Amino acid sequence: MKKTVFIALAILTAASLKAQDYYVYVTAESEDEVSLVKFDGKKAETIKNIPVGVWPAEIEGPHGITVGPKGEYWYLSLAHGNPYGRLYKYKTGTDELVGSVQLGLFPASMQISPVTGLLYCVNFNLHGDMVPSTVSVVDVQTMTELDQITTGAMPHGSRLSADGLKHYSVAMMSGELFEIDAFNLEVARKLDLDAASKTVKAEVDHSKMDHSKMDHSKMDHSKMDMKKDDAMDHSKMDHSKMDHSKMGGMKHSAFKPTWVSPHPSKNLVYVAGNGSAEVLEIDTDTWKATRKFITDKGPYNIDLTPDGKMMVVSYKTAAKTGIWDLETGKEVARIDNSQKVTHGVAISSDSRYAFVSVEGKGDDPGMVDVIDLKTLKLVDTAYLGKQAGGIAFWKVED
Repeated sequence: MKKTVFIALAILTAASLKAQDYYVYVTAESEDEVSLVKFDGKKAETIKNIPVGVWPAEIEGPHGITVGPKGEYWYLSLAHGNPYGRLYKYKTGTDELVGSVQLGLFPASMQISPVTGLLYCVNFNLHGDMVPSTVSVVDVQTMTELDQITTGAMPHGSRLSADGLKHYSVAMMSGELFEIDAFNLEVARKLDLDAASKTVKAEVDHSKMDHSKMDHSKMDHSKMDMKKDDAMDHSKMDHSKMDHSKMGGMKHSAFKPTWVSPHPSKNLVYVAGNGSAEVLEIDTDTWKATRKFITDKGPYNIDLTPDGKMMVVSYKTAAKTGIWDLETGKEVARIDNSQKVTHGVAISSDSRYAFVSVEGKGDDPGMVDVIDLKTLKLVDTAYLGKQAGGIAFWKVED
């Protein structure tokens, strides 16, 4: 009897120690590639590079990427076109191209509603006039664009509520948060984020504040190089050169929102203020800001753990990743990334690991840093093509 119990315990222990493999897709904007990265709990590695694009002589810039709700397909926005960008559909695993459709100017981040089955992709309009742009709505079964919904200037961070009924995006230059009814395909509400930020006090951890790094007057915009080879590097954008006269009376946002992430179980969304070094928590019932989190420089992308306990924020300018406890409102870790220009965040479905894409500069390779959300440590790094950008979690398997 004792031997039987011992064997049973040994089997259970072995099963619990069995490694799980995690898979993420990540874009390399300056290589026109998408990489499949595998992480086995200890080691991260790029196991496949998938060439994308149709113009071999030029960089088309794969930017946004998402995996469908059932995990059967992944979708990619190629930002540069003639003059419009395109959305591409691929089969996961085989990575076979299934179809494509033309969208708007510089299509960026996207997500699919599990309720409507439609994909919502923001048209960032990076190289166009500072006028309101749109959210493209696509039937992914037929790869047909059904509508373009007008929002604000430079929309980004396309994400859906947990129930799939509401779509959220932000407009970087006009500083607005938009809520779209996923069924009616109309803007239901919008919020001025510059004004909202002033209505709520910050959740401040004074022990981590480095005031010496908060003097924006010391930034030398003259050194930002917008050469053709670097045109896809958002970190080098010189906003001072944008012609505000073309903004049609819109204000020039100081908050500069770049991302929005809905909470997985509460009526809350979290917005990254890239220009003001903060994240705002917005109550979608009252449509008001409820908390403000002071971050390091350049918060860019946000993802929340599926269990709703943690928020992970990429600090693009600071080349760091912040991990926040949403219950206490405290930043529990601020981790240096493997190199400069931190970009996207994707969290595993079991809330265990955060996968962070890091662009690098010049000829630096792109990277994906894997952060253990239990130990709050950087575990390993995978290397891929230049300028790692959009990132999407695919699956975890035993």
